[in-house]
Amino acid sequence: MRQPPMYKRTTRALHIDYALLGLLCLLAGFGLMILYSASNQNMHVVLSQTLRLTFAFSIMFIFTFIPPHKYKHWTPWIYGLGLFLLITVMFLGKIGKGAQRWLDVGILRFQPSEIMKLAIPMISAWYVDKKSLPIDFKTLFIISIFIIIPAVLIAKQPDLGTAIIVIISGLCVIFLAGIHVRIVVILALLLGISAPLLWHMMHDYQKQRIMTLLHPEQDPLGKGYHIIQSKIAIGSGGTMGKGWLEGSQAHLNFLPEHSTDFIFAVSGEEFGFLGSLLLITIILSISLRGFSIARNAQTTFTKLLAAGLITTFSISAFINIGMVMGILPVVGIPLPLISYGGTALVTFLAGFGILMSISSHRILFNDIK
Repeated sequence: MRQPPMYKRTTRALHIDYALLGLLCLLAGFGLMILYSASNQNMHVVLSQTLRLTFAFSIMFIFTFIPPHKYKHWTPWIYGLGLFLLITVMFLGKIGKGAQRWLDVGILRFQPSEIMKLAIPMISAWYVDKKSLPIDFKTLFIISIFIIIPAVLIAKQPDLGTAIIVIISGLCVIFLAGIHVRIVVILALLLGISAPLLWHMMHDYQKQRIMTLLHPEQDPLGKGYHIIQSKIAIGSGGTMGKGWLEGSQAHLNFLPEHSTDFIFAVSGEEFGFLGSLLLITIILSISLRGFSIARNAQTTFTKLLAAGLITTFSISAFINIGMVMGILPVVGIPLPLISYGGTALVTFLAGFGILMSISSHRILFNDIK
């Protein structure tokens, strides 16, 4: 019997996509280097992030061993758990920085909204897989309910950034599944008509962020401070940057949230245009690899799930970089695998574990054929 190539035999044993793993390790390593500078060379912060990365990568490796059909079977339960935890946050959630987003269970403090970054692509792909394609109005309506309920709960915390990511990941599954042009036109018209209502429903600080995006100089020491200082940091880096550990905006505390949401500005100041381009190239390479896995997946469920998961990663990175550069409103989305934090790390790498499972089990399926 003909033996499959060595890389397929290794993938069969470990269920790892080595190209994707290499890119993720490269991005995480770059992130630790930037974090060391952004935290003013605080080794405690770097070691804490390293431990979180170690835990998150361990979760990723565990997820790679679970066959895709198991995820399909577990999808309703994962979605239901996510909804239950979001409702629990409304009553028992811990408040921090004016937002009620966290659950504290003693040894663990986490954001249940992060679970929905996985659950929404899963439930959308799970439901579409049961229906004939392209999607009709009934299917679209039910999927929309699946998406809107958790998105509203997340937005009320308030966490507009995560709500946007959740909605986009669900919409990605809908459009990739196929949808009639007339439905798209009707949805676009409804969105245009409802825009004033959506504006009225937004919190005052969310409206202010949009106005600040258009005119940050109107309040340079208040609402516009974040964007102005971020642009100064990125612009001062020039082509080559000031050099690692040589940035002034973060080290002199001019740049707010320089270890979390605005860490890309630290990269821009210290590594310049070329360093930022390298970082963006790594992110794009990860995204392309993810979409390649989605394209080559064997079933409708795995294709749509993989596409939804990699869209969550890609859009998160795009929005973070866009808001730091001042071309998108500030919505508090971390830069994946770069920003300091724990729950988002676990969510993103768990998603990549599912992607690797889809990729490696596709190879097994081809070998069987």
